[in-house]
Amino acid sequence: MEVNGETPRTITRRTDGPFIVIDDSGDGVTHWRTTEAHGPLTPDLLADRPVEERLRPRWSVTWAVPVDSDGSPARPRTSPVVHAPTPSDEPLGVPALLIASFPLDSTRRHAAPGPLTDFLVQRAADAYAELLGDWRPVTAGIIGLVPGPLGKGELDGALRQAILERLPRTEFLPPAHPASLPPAAEPHEHDGDDDLPDSLRPRDAEIVEGAGADTVRVLAEVLPTLLPGGLERRAELRTLGVARVPLTDVIDRLAGLEKDPGWWRRLYDSLAGVDPDRLSGLPVPLADGRTTIGPRQVLLPSAEAARIDPEVLARLGLKVAHPDAAHPLLEKLGALPATPRAVLTTPQVRAAVAASLDDDGGVNWEEDTLDADELADTVLALVRDAGLEPGDEPWLGALALPDEDGEPAPACELVLPGSPFAQVMREGELAAVDAELAGRWGEQPLAACGVLANFALVRATDVVLDPDELEPREGDFAEPDDVGLLDAVDVWCEDILDRFPDSPVPPVATEIIAVRDLDLVDEDKWAQALALLSQPPFRDAIVQPVRILLHDGTHEVVRPYTAWWLRGNPVLDGRRPAGLRAAGGDPLLRGLYDEADATGFEDEQVLRALGVRTSVAALLDEPGGAAELLDRLAEPEREVADAQLHALYGALAELDPEQVTLPDELRAVVDGRVEVVDAADAVVVDSPDLLPFTSGVPLLPVRPSRAADLAELFQVRRLSESVTGEVGSEGVEHDVPEPVRLLLGRLTPSSYVEHEELVVDGVEIDWRLTDDGVLHAATLEGVAAGLAWAAGQWPRRFEVAALLEDPSRTEELERDRWFD
Repeated sequence: MEVNGETPRTITRRTDGPFIVIDDSGDGVTHWRTTEAHGPLTPDLLADRPVEERLRPRWSVTWAVPVDSDGSPARPRTSPVVHAPTPSDEPLGVPALLIASFPLDSTRRHAAPGPLTDFLVQRAADAYAELLGDWRPVTAGIIGLVPGPLGKGELDGALRQAILERLPRTEFLPPAHPASLPPAAEPHEHDGDDDLPDSLRPRDAEIVEGAGADTVRVLAEVLPTLLPGGLERRAELRTLGVARVPLTDVIDRLAGLEKDPGWWRRLYDSLAGVDPDRLSGLPVPLADGRTTIGPRQVLLPSAEAARIDPEVLARLGLKVAHPDAAHPLLEKLGALPATPRAVLTTPQVRAAVAASLDDDGGVNWEEDTLDADELADTVLALVRDAGLEPGDEPWLGALALPDEDGEPAPACELVLPGSPFAQVMREGELAAVDAELAGRWGEQPLAACGVLANFALVRATDVVLDPDELEPREGDFAEPDDVGLLDAVDVWCEDILDRFPDSPVPPVATEIIAVRDLDLVDEDKWAQALALLSQPPFRDAIVQPVRILLHDGTHEVVRPYTAWWLRGNPVLDGRRPAGLRAAGGDPLLRGLYDEADATGFEDEQVLRALGVRTSVAALLDEPGGAAELLDRLAEPEREVADAQLHALYGALAELDPEQVTLPDELRAVVDGRVEVVDAADAVVVDSPDLLPFTSGVPLLPVRPSRAADLAELFQVRRLSESVTGEVGSEGVEHDVPEPVRLLLGRLTPSSYVEHEELVVDGVEIDWRLTDDGVLHAATLEGVAAGLAWAAGQWPRRFEVAALLEDPSRTEELERDRWFD
């Protein structure tokens, strides 16, 4: 073909299977998918047409779509107009080439309206639907052939409307199931694919929202109406009215589906990264062949899984996922690895333990549940493998175990034979667990189930101290925070309330740590029991005070329950420990406290918490310790030596007066005898030169440096304030010898006044140091004592006397001072 003198152009047409091949020497080779329709016209369709058209009473329609190398449709390169059969001015928005025998108007550029045009529009629509329905292979590319709803002209609009009326009933959309994929793209072998459709009608098809392509592909194996993933945004599908289904609804449709575990695992693998809230109803195949809805409470087999027979777990009602279906996604959705503890804490096992003492021996008599012995062995094995400690899972205390007589009893009401607690418990208080069971399982799993092998702790926080509310809770097992389990805890609470003024709301103990079952200890076994209680973790329950929150927001500390209980019961040497002195303890307390044998129990802090007195310092450190010491000193029947009294008053003098309540009576020295006197009559001895004036005077002995502090503490007079000490005799002044001054230091007086007879306030005495610092003395011993007192070197008075008597001993005494 030659046009306008251009180079000749050759165009050939041939058929290649379903394609029409056009070989154009100018534009190259193109492949087309076509469909044709033709037939006769009835007279009524030609009634308004010219004579020449009525002489050709036939119609024809041809649709042609170029295809790519993979068979997918491409956009035509021809002008987007209707060909009738030559190009017209009628715009065409349908993505294909249309050649049809439309009647034209007088301009020969537009289709003439009328019944013939309407008839051809319908035939063209039928042919177009047939073209899409016969298209192979069925791929997502065919969706691009769906026209939009809005036409570019009247004829184009009519064509689009007619086509869109037919396409929803035409099978041309690609299904997502692998059977529709090319052989090389099929990832798995599937049975029954021959029954799956090659294409879908839009009115039957569904798009899954919120799912990836892999997920849709797996789901399509059981839901064949699904379209491939990734098409959610295609406007053509919305135009066709394709149903859109949320992933959650698709997951719900899988309930009751029976597929092999490998299929489920592929589904879980494809769902990685999906919002877990959409997958709460995801079915899970179980090891026993069942399928459960939702991964929650499903156990996942793993390398650390409990070594329990799957049949036993099934009889307990546990849901264990099939090993071939186990996937990390299930754990993310609430499934638990089948570790011993995870199995143990499932609701099914807890329910079985709670019902283990029922007469029927199971949760549901209609089901094949474990009997009591099987349940006990199963639970103990899980506890052992989980490595539980006592109190980790307190509800295990309700587990029925055989006692020493073979009768079932809750584990928390049994004691382990030969255990530390069994050795200190009163005989017959609690039954022992069956010896054969104890020998087979050992202490660890039994103690973790609540069997008593040692003392048990109660730990509770924010406990309201209302005695009427501190009752044991009702239940099948002892809860670790149940303060009501403590013996006489209401009395302890009342003792605490008595310490504080009444308030609109009761105080709150911020934390209580206490030992229970103290009332079960044999009275002859308390030495052994105290040795156990002085070890961690029980020791803190004795020595750590309890912090109390008062109604005004302030805090106080009180004695802990365990120490309070032990103080008030005969637990030490057959006596109550409060008010006893540990044998071999501080000798300053001898006579004030009865001695108790605490041999082998040498934890001083625990002894102090029990009220056992170990030292004066520890006693005065306690709240109320000073008052207790003064009360005992005021008891006449208690023997106290004067040297002992001197040391005790020295310790008391170091206290803050605000912390000591003034006593009514005091222990004092009266003419060499230690007696109890009225506190108002007592005098603190603060100067040794005035002792001759103290006949019949109750003296409080104390170190001179603490005399003023003791007088302030007891609000009593000092001896120097009670005696004027005026010298009434005459004497001769002498210089103090140099060796004496070197011995006593710079505070030594330079001289002293010697008297033949020293009379002070009418009484003859050895020496007197007046308020103006002048020393008067009548004897050598008086001079030595006065000089030592004046120089603050009272312990050297005898050495001074030796120097005064024999000055030649100066070198000897200097050499002896090397060893001071």
